Amino acid sequence: MSSFVVDKDGIKRYAVTVNVNGSDYTKVIKANTLLVNLLRDDLDLTGTKRGCELGDCGCCTVMLDGNPVNACLVLAIDCDGREITTIEGIQDGEDLDIVQEKFIEHAGFQCGFCTPGMIVSSRALLNENPSPTEYEVREAIAGNLCRCTGYVNIVAAVLDAAENL
Repeated sequence: MSSFVVDKDGIKRYAVTVNVNGSDYTKVIKANTLLVNLLRDDLDLTGTKRGCELGDCGCCTVMLDGNPVNACLVLAIDCDGREITTIEGIQDGEDLDIVQEKFIEHAGFQCGFCTPGMIVSSRALLNENPSPTEYEVREAIAGNLCRCTGYVNIVAAVLDAAENL
């Protein structure tokens, strides 16, 4: 468990160290701070979106130790000492990840709000299974809701990315 301090208002705050996109950060947070809030508010990584805040829409999806999770359902304190990858960490320096390239090529987005979570979920799938079937792609992104598209272009983008890995 992280060490804590009591602030002037009598609230316990905990020091957590997380590795986000390859860099270590130590922050002092309240015990009820959500991972999505740590990323957006404390680390200014705004690619992770706040959506339903109930774990239903998937727009806050990040990888926690390589596994996709809804950042709105994870306490930041539970991430102490762990590795987090956000949409900002998917690309390799200046080069887009193949999943990002294929989303662009296949017009796998419209408004773009769900896109970061879709890409993170897709990248997590391809990390685990570089040759997924259409069914496996659809299953992997089932927790990511898109209100603009019919998912056809998204699935095509992920399958094309798999073929080009």
